Amino acid sequence: MSYEPKLAAALSGATLRQLSHWRRASGPKGAVLVPEISSERPILYSFRDVVALRICVQLREEASLQKIRRALNTLREDLGEWEHLSSYKLVAGPDTIYLAEPDHAVDLIKGGNVVIHQMVDVLAPFYKDGRSIPALLTPREHVAVDESVRGGEPVIQGTRIPASDVAALVRDGIPPDQIGEFYPGVTAEAARDAADFSEYVDSYGSSEPRQVVA
Repeated sequence: MSYEPKLAAALSGATLRQLSHWRRASGPKGAVLVPEISSERPILYSFRDVVALRICVQLREEASLQKIRRALNTLREDLGEWEHLSSYKLVAGPDTIYLAEPDHAVDLIKGGNVVIHQMVDVLAPFYKDGRSIPALLTPREHVAVDESVRGGEPVIQGTRIPASDVAALVRDGIPPDQIGEFYPGVTAEAARDAADFSEYVDSYGSSEPRQVVA
């Protein structure tokens, strides 16, 4: 499964302009995140990319993009950590960014080790600019994202039925309580959740109002 920018944005909380900005190199420190599947049109992100984007979005709430780039440069060039960004737990603190280890954390801006008492669950729901960003694995109660099921495509919970297919039927005028005639086992509540999630994803479309990239 690959994620087009709109779906990657909806699942991560990043804006489309941020995705574009973050995948471009900016000076010697390079890009924040280059899509793992395709960095050329059509742009396609992996499940790991979406996890990494959630990390970047949450870091950006507390730290400047310059500090994030500096921290990533330290992680890669100084510490020799070249695994996918989703492999690391990065936490923003006052004036710095930490690489969190099981019993300590490395300060990627100022250097040295510290103890972090509070960790952020990057998969959990959070708020950004007044918008509720859903839990990555359960973006709606009856919608699931599991990398082992259809490669991470959002599906109806407990099935392999793409949520987008169910949402398309609802958009075409099929009442939610009749969706089970097309997909046995899909309840009206699940159909409503699929339609609601589809509307949420569409809110990240190209008509997104212009805002400052950060």
